[in-house]
Amino acid sequence: MSLAAVALNFAYDKRPILQGAGFDALKPGELTALIGPNASGKSTLFRVIAGLLAPSVGTVMLGDTDLATLPVRTRLKRVCFMPQFFAANAALTVFDVVMMARKNLSGWRVTTEDMDAVGEALHGAGIGHLSEAYISDLSGGQAQMVSVAQALIRQADVYLFDEPTSALDLRHQLDVLNRIRTTIANRNAIGIVALHDLNLAARFADHLILLRQGTVLAQGTPANVLHQPEIGATYGVDIRITTGPKKDLVVHAYTS
Repeated sequence: MSLAAVALNFAYDKRPILQGAGFDALKPGELTALIGPNASGKSTLFRVIAGLLAPSVGTVMLGDTDLATLPVRTRLKRVCFMPQFFAANAALTVFDVVMMARKNLSGWRVTTEDMDAVGEALHGAGIGHLSEAYISDLSGGQAQMVSVAQALIRQADVYLFDEPTSALDLRHQLDVLNRIRTTIANRNAIGIVALHDLNLAARFADHLILLRQGTVLAQGTPANVLHQPEIGATYGVDIRITTGPKKDLVVHAYTS
């Protein structure tokens, strides 16, 4: 099973957002980072893949299946989307919203197995101490970690994470991305995470997709994509790539 997009177009009113956006098949068990500047169309591309927006042309294929042909409920089960901004009823606790994510597409009868799974998910995310806290009382970073836990407690073929580290400090950025990457590999699922930090993308992703003005400019391994001249032109900076002490790629950006 793989995920591919072909020539996707989408516009809000008459303002084009995606313009022929497509990417080659992404493999299960690997994490892909979707990179590009603000307003490049990353969130819109995620929403099209998830079925929340319908493209005017183009297709999204999961294996041999055109996702547009699936019933809404089936598509929601197969594609899990974590939006950039966390939204939940402020009167609910952290435990409640993660439980709802687990039960949302499988019936509402809560079992001992469900209770244990939610407890383990919160503990694994490092937010077990927040289980009885109300969503309205969380900081932005705490809410973001809850949102990631909501996504990962679901079983899906495809996971889409829209900037899951934007409100987190460095330690929690590393923790969250490591947990996402490990989960994707263990479940042999397809994972795409939108990131602004190119060093995080180089460190955690097996694969990069570079998006600019609604068009995919490059796709491939981090070493391949980050060395292309389109990177500097896309972000409007001079970029130099070096190798760190652990043979990891290090991205240095300079303004003119």
